[in-house]
Amino acid sequence: MRLLLDTHVLLWWQADDPRLPRRMDRLILDPANEIFFSSVSLWEMAIKRSLGKLAFTGTLSGFADKIRTNQGFLHLPLEVPHLERLESLPHHHRDPFDRLLIAQAIELKAAAITNDPAWKGYRVSRRW
Repeated sequence: MRLLLDTHVLLWWQADDPRLPRRMDRLILDPANEIFFSSVSLWEMAIKRSLGKLAFTGTLSGFADKIRTNQGFLHLPLEVPHLERLESLPHHHRDPFDRLLIAQAIELKAAAITNDPAWKGYRVSRRW
């Protein structure tokens, strides 16, 4: 199964945060699953860091390299088909980062790991 991590899930996973349920750990660790993290999440993290709303040590490129190398997660760049999908999405969710992640999950035919209830209004499979 293909799984796309929402930004908070990516951060919680990396920090071994107890807010991430253990059942999500099993999904993420299952070698049969392809785990994706998006450039959109890195963009969101960069903005939140610049506003002082997110703190972690190191660079974003170091963070991404660590996720790819140590975790084996796959990087999902933002591409034109994702933006075209974004244009057609209803406006149930106002957060632009989440809307982009939703568009990517739909285009990738991936389930999203997120606890954001606003994703329920979209035709994307959610795991939580």
